[in-house]
Amino acid sequence: MLQLLHMMDDRTLCLEKGQIDAIYSDFEKAFDKVPHKRLISKLHSYNIGEGVIKWIVDFLKAIKYRVRVNGRTPTASGPQNDP
Repeated sequence: MLQLLHMMDDRTLCLEKGQIDAIYSDFEKAFDKVPHKRLISKLHSYNIGEGVIKWIVDFLKAIKYRVRVNGRTPTASGPQNDP
């Protein structure tokens, strides 16, 4: 909560001085249901810059998942699939 208040205070100060451009995103669940290879293919088809695509590929490679069975986390986690 303190971090959110600090961020809002910073944004307010920036807005008082002029314009602020920001992107807010929550990727935690967004990539759970999307086949990674198809996503990367779509990004290429929309002519998204290679730097952005590389950033997303790196993000997808670093995602780790955990499964809970009867309240316990039994085994190691790993990426959903390769981008």
